[in-house]
Amino acid sequence: MSQTSNTPYEALEVGQTASYSKTVEERDVQLFAAMSGDRNPVHLDAEYAAATMFKERIAHGMFSGALISAAVACELPGPGTIYLGQQMRFTAPVKLGDTLTVRLEILEKLPKFRVRIATRVFNQNDELVVDGEAEILAPRKQQTVQLTELPPISIG
Repeated sequence: MSQTSNTPYEALEVGQTASYSKTVEERDVQLFAAMSGDRNPVHLDAEYAAATMFKERIAHGMFSGALISAAVACELPGPGTIYLGQQMRFTAPVKLGDTLTVRLEILEKLPKFRVRIATRVFNQNDELVVDGEAEILAPRKQQTVQLTELPPISIG
């Protein structure tokens, strides 16, 4: 098991940053489709996707949103963070095999433990694929937690 620590509200500073990276694999697209119910063929059918403006399959837009959630929950501020809202603008398609990096930046500390965070996602070519901003409720106290090991999941 691995551990992670959070950054409580009092220790957060405007301009503070963190990042989280993941490579988009076939398995991720299949699992996201199964979990969400989004079976749009542009994500799952290569022949269909070849006839679209993308010319190949792309990952679900909200897959990038899920990575933002992981970055906020596990990196900055980390465990104990509560999402209050998220706005996102998709600026470029995400392709299978892309390595995505979520870059977080604390923009503003608000009253009652609320925080505004820039939530941007870049691909391996440093191209912006998602531009967004979140409002969260930051943890009140510092803590270190054990991250739960996920069970093996098979597809098919």
